[in-house]
Amino acid sequence: MNKSIKKVVIAGGGTAGWMAAAAFSKLMGKNLDIVLVESDDIGTVGVGEATIPTLHIFHRLLGLKEQDVMAATNATFKLGIQFENWHDVNKDYLHSFGFLGKDCWACGFQHFWLKGKQQNMVSEIGDYCTEHLAARQGRFAVLPNQDYNHAYHMDASLYAKFLRKFAEQHGMTRIEGKIADVLQHDDSGNIKALQLENGDIIDGDLFIDCTGFKALLIEQTLNTGFEDWSHWLPCDSAIAVQTEAVQQPIPYTRSIAHQSGWQWRIPLQTRTGNGLVFCSKFISDADATELLLNNIEGQPINQPRVIKFKTGTRRQHWNKNCVAVGLSAGFLEPLESTSIHMIQRSIVRLLQLFPAHGVIQADVDEFNQQTKIEMDNIRDFIILHYKVTDREDSRFWRYCKNMPIPASLQHRIDMFSQSGKVYKYGNELFGESSWIQVMMGQGLIPKEYHPIVDLMEPAELQSFLNNIKATVKRKVDTLPPHHDFVQHYCKSTTMQG
Repeated sequence: MNKSIKKVVIAGGGTAGWMAAAAFSKLMGKNLDIVLVESDDIGTVGVGEATIPTLHIFHRLLGLKEQDVMAATNATFKLGIQFENWHDVNKDYLHSFGFLGKDCWACGFQHFWLKGKQQNMVSEIGDYCTEHLAARQGRFAVLPNQDYNHAYHMDASLYAKFLRKFAEQHGMTRIEGKIADVLQHDDSGNIKALQLENGDIIDGDLFIDCTGFKALLIEQTLNTGFEDWSHWLPCDSAIAVQTEAVQQPIPYTRSIAHQSGWQWRIPLQTRTGNGLVFCSKFISDADATELLLNNIEGQPINQPRVIKFKTGTRRQHWNKNCVAVGLSAGFLEPLESTSIHMIQRSIVRLLQLFPAHGVIQADVDEFNQQTKIEMDNIRDFIILHYKVTDREDSRFWRYCKNMPIPASLQHRIDMFSQSGKVYKYGNELFGESSWIQVMMGQGLIPKEYHPIVDLMEPAELQSFLNNIKATVKRKVDTLPPHHDFVQHYCKSTTMQG
């Protein structure tokens, strides 16, 4: 454990592997030997095509230009996710990036909006957020000094390809081959080397497991253990298919709830990514495939494929001298596009806690504790979409509406439903605006608002609300159509995928 770390071996490619390779080669490659082992014969899941705004941090760390990444990955902009049929059938809402209105020292904007609603002073809460209104109107531009409250829809396989080229330019080594065995030190149980099918031995000091659901290192070798969350998130299957684009891309993801799960629709520049996440207890693979194919636009350009998964997380994401990144670390369904974010967070966290002079247990514990806090927060946020619903039209939705939930989520629901209060803690990903939009979008309207709002005279409150709304509208009115800006700013350099 006290051996200095000179060689980092990344097991597996895909989005996780190449994000790790790009980051380590760029940021620490001068002091480390970085090796990635992957096989061209092993496919990747490669359907994580929607992101959240935190990806800007990763790209800035690596010195990547937004236009270059987007043009190379057939990307469009994303300002949020529209949830259709989640609150109830034919009831839709948008969860946008950015911030709602203006807060004060004592309470958030939702309290002013709630009183305004009682007084018939307001329109929908999204009218008080620039990103929300811009998404609905199909407008977007990157402006000087703009807050980075946008994300991307992109081709995940092209993203991995782009990062591979970047990593190789910064000195990392890719080794082609299938991993046949994982060798361990007899005394410590630490991973010693990867043995390939051709007999080659790839030794290393620190190993990053990017082998996907197989989790060859973290689970099959180190027996780390898995915390199963499928009783809270019962969907266990997904079908993905790509279609030809039949209309100009919109700047948001669509999430369309069905009787036994939900469907994604992700618009890229030259095609659309589609998929169905479902629970196999309530619908067969064949019926789910038929359902998806009956609810897509444009001709399919590949064969639908079924992916099986179990929601949950490793009991440790860092165990001995192995760190799991991506699907090997666990899985949360892509309802809020958090997959690439969790890859990024694990990579950055490992860089921050990098064990240059040997693995220290205190660092391992800190890594795992921070990861647990963030994973639990994302888990609760996704469960919220299923639990707080008026849908009772199928066995699946009745199960979700009536299932027990984590105490941490129940506390948030109780607090918001009674007093309208929301808080963000520590390393949590989702902030107050996100919780407010989803809870209200799912039909949860607080019984009370903060009493400080009553210190405003009605005319003052009306003026406060109107000014915010007018400012948002003026900003959005200056923005070009999303499609026009994409063509000008980052037109795709590839017609692949």
